[in-house]
Amino acid sequence: MFLVALTGGVASGKSTVTKIFRDNGVPVIDADAIAREVVEPGRPAWHKIKATFGEAVFHEDSGELNREALGRIIFDDVEKRKQLNEITHPEIHRIIYKSVIKCFLLGHNFVVMDLPLLFETRIMLNFIHKIITVTCEEDIQVARLIDRSKYTEAEATKRIKAQMPLELKCEQSHFVIENSGTFRDTEEQTLKILAILQDSNQHWKIRGVIFATAALLVSSIAWILNYKYKWYGTN
Repeated sequence: MFLVALTGGVASGKSTVTKIFRDNGVPVIDADAIAREVVEPGRPAWHKIKATFGEAVFHEDSGELNREALGRIIFDDVEKRKQLNEITHPEIHRIIYKSVIKCFLLGHNFVVMDLPLLFETRIMLNFIHKIITVTCEEDIQVARLIDRSKYTEAEATKRIKAQMPLELKCEQSHFVIENSGTFRDTEEQTLKILAILQDSNQHWKIRGVIFATAALLVSSIAWILNYKYKWYGTN
């Protein structure tokens, strides 16, 4: 099994693309969904955020994280954003690794990983076989973010500028999906990429390496145990 990273910018349309992959039977690991999971009340990251940022970033009635309040803090302060990432990213990546192993055991040829900060963190890059970046025109990106999250234009622009520019992500990607047009345009681009991924034999190479390594490990253990028993038998 090989890993495909899907990235882009906030409100660039990654969720549209991941839905197309899911609708065509491709497993998708969503880092944003996992990020919401790890900060649920009572989780280790939840406690660390409370200790670092205080009660003001939580809803009083439910104890859940107030994302708007926290967002206002971290998007105005690079160091605060770094602190949050240091709290949440290890938990997020631990769940991602477990999800990848599960997909491998289920026999999937490849899995798409929705990783908005793939290039910013660079943690997963060495494990990725192909990278897809979803891009769109910045004015459309701003409009989508205002409509989706009810931000002002200044707030939306600030969140977009906090991430790596989309053009730089596109330059480092194997595939680019232009999502400024209609859903049909995006779907056609995604399905073309899907066909290429499905034709790849990379998953056999990776499985071969894994199975060969496992076989070598088992044979080594067997040899050690056999040698050990023979040694005890002669003493």
